Order: sequence, then structure tokens, then C-alpha cells
Amino acid sequence: MIKPIKIASYPFPLRVIIFLLILAAIWLPLAAPIYLLVKDSNLATILTMALLFAEFLLLLPRWGKQVYGQTQLLKSYGLVNTRQNGFELLTGLAIGISITFTLFLVQGLLGFVAWQNSHNLPRIIAEGLLSAFGVGFAEELVFRGWLLDELQRDYSYPMSVRSNSLVFALSHFIKSVEGMLRTWPQFPGLLLLGLILVWAKGSCQNRLGLSIGFHTGLVWGYYIINVGELVRYSGSVPDWVTGVNGNPLAGAIGLLFLSVLAVGRHNRSDHTLQPTWGNFYAAC
Repeated sequence: MIKPIKIASYPFPLRVIIFLLILAAIWLPLAAPIYLLVKDSNLATILTMALLFAEFLLLLPRWGKQVYGQTQLLKSYGLVNTRQNGFELLTGLAIGISITFTLFLVQGLLGFVAWQNSHNLPRIIAEGLLSAFGVGFAEELVFRGWLLDELQRDYSYPMSVRSNSLVFALSHFIKSVEGMLRTWPQFPGLLLLGLILVWAKGSCQNRLGLSIGFHTGLVWGYYIINVGELVRYSGSVPDWVTGVNGNPLAGAIGLLFLSVLAVGRHNRSDHTLQPTWGNFYAAC
């Protein structure tokens, strides 16, 4: 039987596999009945993924205490209840949604899309914020929290950043072969986004607020525009310009916006990376 304290000395891949196996062993017995009993596949997926994340949150403190002897693992990930972190979250939220709408406004000025009215916009805005925050919070805690921490225990910061971004991008392609082939143009954008989100965390003394807010803002803005059907593509340019399947991350303009953010970073003296997106966030 493996003693928990010895797991800390195992290499990164083995530690991650052990953690995921423990999580799966807890999750599967509860998730299986949901898939069997709930007829709506979308609802079943939502319920089982919510259950998985809840169990992930419950497992982390025990993992930290038993494996690493840490009692405040979530705080070490950057999930801290401070005014500064909250301010950074709101700042990231404003930046993320502003960038999303600016991207589509530019496309509108260029004649690539046409803006149109939407029904039930207040409801869409409200439910979009809840959905986007759930996605942003969960993915940032998993990737820029748990996974980045595990990587940095074994590897240098630059290697950890690149690996983290690569795994983040690849994780969005855990689907059927048909689905992967249909959505593969998103990969470069997801890779760039992963880098930016790590740099966002590093720019704020490793607090997660800014990256959670920025991630949430991007998802929220796209949800409002997509679900609200606020734009109609003119078809005046190929999909690879505006975004394959309507996803701006899979288009040249979206990549350009993300690249502008990505090239603004510079090395810190402590070997962390800080984005310098103009002086948008001098408070960090």
C-alpha cells in the first residue's frame, strides 16, 4: 500500500495519475447513476461535472495535508479571500468582456459581422455571468492552481508555464475524433490563452483573481454575443478570418487580439513572467 507522504517524492506524471485515479474512484460511483437516470444528456453532463468539481474541491485539502503536509493548499494556489484579490477579479472581468466586445466591434467596422437586436438580453446576461464564472473559476483553480503547482514542484517556471498551457489547450479536445477535427483550429488560440492566464496570475503575486476574472469575462462576453445572437456574419471573408464555427479563438482576428496581449509580457527578476498590457493594471 502506498503511503501518502511518499507520494510527494514521486515524479510529476505519477503524482497526477494517482490524484486523478483517487478522484475518479470517488466520482464514478455517484456519476454513473446520474447518467443512467437522467434522460437529458446536457443536464446529466452539467450535474456530473458539477459533482466532479465539488469532489475535486473536497479532495484538495486532504491531498495537501496527507501528501505535502500543507494545511492551506488552496491559499498557496492563489485562492485567497482578500480585497486585493477581489479587486483583481473585477478588473480581469472588465478586461475580458471589453476585449470580447471590442473584437466583435472591430469586425463590425470592417464589415465582417452585422449587429442585430436580441430578445431576453437581460436574462442572457445574468445566466451568462453565472455560467462564465463557473467555467472561469473551475478551470483556473484546476489549471493555474492545482496543475501549475504540481508542475512547479518538479520543473522550472518557464517549463511549467509552457506545459501548463499545452495541457490546458489539449484538455479542450477530449471529445470524439469528429469533434476534434471540427474544432482543431481553436488550438493556437487556446495555447495563447493558457499562456496569458498564467502570466496574469504571475503579475499579481500568484493570486488567482485576475486570471479568474479575465477568463470569466472572455466566456461571458462570448456567451452574450453568441446565445443572444447579437451578430450575424456577413460571409464577406473566409471563416478562418473571423473564426471557424463562429469561435473567435479559431480565427485570425481573435489570434491577433490574443497575440497583442501575449507579446506584452517581460521577465521578472524572480524568473516569473509578468504581462505588461499597456499599463492597464499598475496596481499589481
